[in-house]
Amino acid sequence: MRSVRARASLGATLVVAVALIAAGLAVLAVLRGNLTDRAGLEAEVAAREVAGQIALGVPYADLDMGDEDTHPVQVTDEEGRVVAASEDLEAITGTGAAGVVPAPSAPVPSPGGDDDDHGDDDDDDPARSQVASGTPDFANGTATVDGERGDYRFAAVEVTTGRDVTLTVHAGAPLAAEQEAVDTVRTAMLTGLPLMLLVVAGVTWLVTRRALRPVEGIRRELSAITASEDLGRRVPEPDSRDEIARLARTTNETLAVLEASVDRQRRFVADASHELRSPIASLRTQLEVGEAHPELLDVPGAVADTVRLQVLAADLLLLARLDAGERPGSAAVDLGALVREEVSQRAGDRIVPEVSVADTGALEVTGSRGQLARVVGNLLDNAERHAERSVAVSVRAEGSGVLVEVTDDGSGVPEAERERVFERFVRLDDARSRDDGGAGLGLAIARDVATRHGGTLTVGAAPGGGARFTLRLPVPPGTDSEEG
Repeated sequence: MRSVRARASLGATLVVAVALIAAGLAVLAVLRGNLTDRAGLEAEVAAREVAGQIALGVPYADLDMGDEDTHPVQVTDEEGRVVAASEDLEAITGTGAAGVVPAPSAPVPSPGGDDDDHGDDDDDDPARSQVASGTPDFANGTATVDGERGDYRFAAVEVTTGRDVTLTVHAGAPLAAEQEAVDTVRTAMLTGLPLMLLVVAGVTWLVTRRALRPVEGIRRELSAITASEDLGRRVPEPDSRDEIARLARTTNETLAVLEASVDRQRRFVADASHELRSPIASLRTQLEVGEAHPELLDVPGAVADTVRLQVLAADLLLLARLDAGERPGSAAVDLGALVREEVSQRAGDRIVPEVSVADTGALEVTGSRGQLARVVGNLLDNAERHAERSVAVSVRAEGSGVLVEVTDDGSGVPEAERERVFERFVRLDDARSRDDGGAGLGLAIARDVATRHGGTLTVGAAPGGGARFTLRLPVPPGTDSEEG
């Protein structure tokens, strides 16, 4: 069953069915209990009426049994012998004694109280006769009255005569009304249950279809987007504030991110192709000229173009790895030593950076030494490319991180362009005339690496003019990095 509507309808129907069946059984149990208790009360009243007559000394033959057709009565002694019974009672079960005819040896009360076994007249005093006042015993059984057999609820009441003879009066009340009522209710429930379940299934089907209609619209639009490859399209968002509306909004947000990512990749490919085209064309031209006129071959120029291609290819490969989610390493890197090492490799450059490394505080961070060296190198290359006479580098601990600041005395970065300089293949107009081969990837790579290491890279104005790039990287937990 692959349809959500079908599963929801079936689930709702099963739940309602279980609930209705449980409720129906509870109703039947309560109804049967109430009717049985009522029949027991009727039987108790009938039994106490007969017991009261016996307590008053009425002879067994003269006992008024009431309506014998509806309340059969049986009186037994302590030994279980029948001493009195309803006239039309033919058979009985459930009272402990199956007899319906008084036993010949049963004790018979004397109206005048004369008895050879009792010489004391006080023994015949009716005041000593009493009916047990406790809760009577109840039991279900059957009785055949005037040829008709039925189920009865019997109540057993004890009575003590004036001669200290304890008798038990069993009186019954028919259970036919209880059985008929229970059967009627059961039949009504069995008849109405299927109809109720059909209604529940139908309503659930309709409600689910209406609720899932926006989902079908979302599915169709996504299918159309997949077929057309047009990521500019969006799925319809319902006006409701339910889960489906949130699903539609999340889907559109995902499509927007995907569209931006695809556009960024397309621009990246186009810019990379453009950047590669120039050195490849220059190198090809030099090689063709060298092939035709070896004496005109510009070997240094060809080597420079080859190096430019190599650097650009390395930058593109690193960006691809970063975009693929490559995680930085977990090695401990001393940023002070790393900066000194990078600066020492630039002894013959146009401008040698001045290095200032704080002696206090922890300067170690966790990450990839190669990638962090690439960040420092790119910042130094950018500063040297735009500086007039000086470049300064400082490393110090601050708060819960380590700061690396690279400043130059160039023209600086306009405030409106301070985020744009970190975009890929972006070079400001005034920098193009000074650029000797950069592709506009250095700062983009530096920020991506800093972000991957949990840090930040920002640009601002230097105190004496020019630009100041600030790299902040977190120190490992538990390391003392307080500024000294």
